[in-house]
Amino acid sequence: MKNLALVTLAAVLVAPAAWAETIAANGPSGAHYASGSAEPQCTVDSSLNVSCTGTTIGGVGHTNATAILSVSYSGTVQCTNHGGQIVEVKTKFTDATSSGTLRPSKNGQLVVPPLSTTAPTAQELLNAATCPNGNWTKQLIAGPTLAGFVYTVTFAGFTQPYISIVGP
Repeated sequence: MKNLALVTLAAVLVAPAAWAETIAANGPSGAHYASGSAEPQCTVDSSLNVSCTGTTIGGVGHTNATAILSVSYSGTVQCTNHGGQIVEVKTKFTDATSSGTLRPSKNGQLVVPPLSTTAPTAQELLNAATCPNGNWTKQLIAGPTLAGFVYTVTFAGFTQPYISIVGP
């Protein structure tokens, strides 16, 4: 059973996210993937970097949109005082990238660029951790671990995303 879980985890890390969801009610009437374009896909590489492909959405008229990729990582930091007392501290690091405002072309097509994030370094996880006392020594003992990601494309004037991809 344990081996099956490891194989499943390995498949998730290298396979594109097949859980993309497009909700037509959350976009302009007539919005659709432009000819030759497809739903965006998100992948996680062996370094835990997350990349999502771009796409082109047609039929949006003059409606602007925003694409956001937000990725959360975690780690465990060990804090040690001068007397040798050890405290484990969980640390969380969130990285987000945004397309900024996407404006459709004159023919009503919205180009959504690819977005990606890079997993935090050990130093970034250490910097995000807070020990009980600032004089204690920090040491990363586990991480980074990908806690999850959310990729969305949301049209202006809509409260919910048109495209939503949620990863492990």
